[in-house]
Parts: sequence; structure tokens; C-alpha cells
Amino acid sequence: METTAAFTGLVCTDCGQDLDAATATHGCPDCGGILNPTYDLDVVDLSRADLESRPFDGMWRYEDLLPFPRDAAVTMDEGTTPLVECPELADELGVGRVVVKDEGRNPTGSFKDRGHALAVSAAVQHGASDVALASAGNAGQSAAAYAARTGLDSHVFVPSRASFVNKAMINVHGGDMTVVEGRFTDAAAACTDAMADEDWYSTSSFSTPYRHEGKKTMLYEIVEQLDWEVPDSIVYPTGGGVGLVGMHKGAKEFHELGLIDELPAMYAAQSSGCAPIVEAWADGSDRHETWDVPDTICGGIEIPDPGASPLILDALRESDGGAVATPDDEILDSAITVAQHTGLEMGATCAAAASGAWKLAEEGEFGEDDTVVLMNTATGNKEDDILRSHLMGKGL
Repeated sequence: METTAAFTGLVCTDCGQDLDAATATHGCPDCGGILNPTYDLDVVDLSRADLESRPFDGMWRYEDLLPFPRDAAVTMDEGTTPLVECPELADELGVGRVVVKDEGRNPTGSFKDRGHALAVSAAVQHGASDVALASAGNAGQSAAAYAARTGLDSHVFVPSRASFVNKAMINVHGGDMTVVEGRFTDAAAACTDAMADEDWYSTSSFSTPYRHEGKKTMLYEIVEQLDWEVPDSIVYPTGGGVGLVGMHKGAKEFHELGLIDELPAMYAAQSSGCAPIVEAWADGSDRHETWDVPDTICGGIEIPDPGASPLILDALRESDGGAVATPDDEILDSAITVAQHTGLEMGATCAAAASGAWKLAEEGEFGEDDTVVLMNTATGNKEDDILRSHLMGKGL
């Protein structure tokens, strides 16, 4: 494999076994645990000045802290998305500053591109001909696009409720799409069944070690865009929690390198109709209980059985953050408020971050001088039909 100097391999997050990234691909061979890329940070010679001297031209500007170098990457210049000031929201939340990290500016309109740039790069290095995954929608679109970029075939399993935009673009990118009646868990089961008979390379969340690794670059960018001031809180719409886990890891790496002095508090925001992380957090548990009857319009975060919940809960505890759930009506109202007060387009799923932030503010979680980052993980027009229907139903 063509790797960066600091990348040392993979470690199992359950049993602690170190593995060779050239041969290990998906899960610990001994215990099935999630694998995490590891680095020798002693060989990373990276200062604030070094980063400031580089063009702000995509996530590969951080290749020192990624497994693969830019010249070995499958890339469409993903990353370096804007951090948008929202003083109107700061006033409404009663905090010093609110900024929105607008991940809808990525090539396929979501932060999933950061993860798939790395995951598909790994697939190429491992000699794969096909990639496969189950997806609520955005990740499937991203996988199909990045597979097309490098000439791989893609196989995407989505629930019937996935957005029309996602399903259409999976087809447009040449993906082999299977639409499964039901919800995400049904699509995941269908994907598992199909892969039993095929030599496909999985890019499903936390099956590959590289999806969360790509998303940690969001944290790197946020800190730089805030002129190296660590935000007090980051509120993230949470389903599988890939981005939250990745950003927390990125913060710890920057801290160990001496680039930042503290960690931002990470907050998981969910819908009340599917909130296994919030329930586990409230109970003080180390692992979630499967949410028996998921019922939310926010399909992107309707993940009733998030397998990486121990990593998510660890990130919330280590960062002195928390978890919050709000009803769908409040989430959709928040998306419309953001659009009408700031001009930013935040989809139904992503608006869980805004709705969650309002509730956290009401509960006194934020200080009056705090800087709060809301993660807008995908472009709003992927769920415009949901938002317009809600708007018309309110007679506005």
C-alpha cells in the first residue's frame, strides 16, 4: 500500500489488537470489533504556520494525518467547506457566536464524500473491483460517485423511503441500486445477505476503518477557520455517529500535536422518534439498546441500532458534551427558521442539530459568550419536499 509516513496501521477498538492495514480491511479478525487507523504522531512535524501556508483546497491538505497521500487518493477536491457566521442564531440562542459548517458544498452535496474519498481509496489499494454498502441515501450517492471516479462498480442498498435525489443520483453515477421495502435496518440486512455470495468491498459505516477517518478533517477545518480558537460546543445530527466519532478523534490528534489546548464539547442531536444514543446517555450506559420502533421523518439519522455507540458515548464523555433529542415538528421548524433567518439551506435530517441546539440553550448548556458550531451535514435541497410539505401544512 502507498501510505503516509505517520500511518502505522489499524487497531481494534474492542480488544486492542494491532493489525497491518495492507491485509486487514473490515473488522477485527479475532473479535469483530471496529478498526481504527493509528499514527505515530512523533513523526508528524506540523505547525499552525505550516497549515496556514498551504492552499485551502480540500481535505488532503491534512495528508500528514491521513492514511494515504494525496497522489494516491480517489478525490474530487472534497472538504474545505465554508464556516458560515450566523449572528441571528447567536442572538436567538443567547450565545456569543453561532457558525454553521456547511457540508452541503461537497461534490455530491454531503459530508459523506470525505469518508468515501478515503474508503474508496483503500478499496483501490486493496485491489477491489466492486464496492458495496447499505445507506439511508447520501452515503450511497457518494459511494456511487467515488466508485465511478476510479472505475469501480458500486452496489447500494437503500430503504424505499430514501430521498428521490439520492436514488436518482446513484443510478446516474452508474450504481447498481437495490431499493428495499422498509427502513435502514432492512436495507442493511439485504446488503449483508447479498455480500455473502459476492467478493465486494464494503464501505458501510464502521465496517471500513476509513469513513470516520475522512470525516475527522471537518474538525481540523473548523479550528483553522476559527483562527485556532476551539469552539465551546459542536452539535452534530447523529445516526450512526461516524462524523462525531471522527471529529472527536481529530480533536485529540490536534491536541496531542499541540495545535490546540482543549477539546470542544461534542453533542449528539437526534430525533425523539429514534434516539438510542440519547437514551443511553441519559441512562449512563456504555452501549445503546436497540430502538424498537423507529419513527422519524429524518431518515438520515433513523438508525435504531448504531453499532458504534460505545465510541459515540466515549466521545461525549471525554469531551464533556452530551446528547439531546427533539420531536420532528421542532426539527422541521428549525430548518425553516434557519432558512428564513439566515438564508442557509438545512435539510430535515441536518436540522436536528439546530433544533437540538435550541433545546440545549434552553437547558442552560451554553454560556453567553460561547461559540457554538452547528453541523449542516448535507445540502438542504435533498429533502426540500419534506420541508415544503411541513411549511404548507403550517399555512405559512
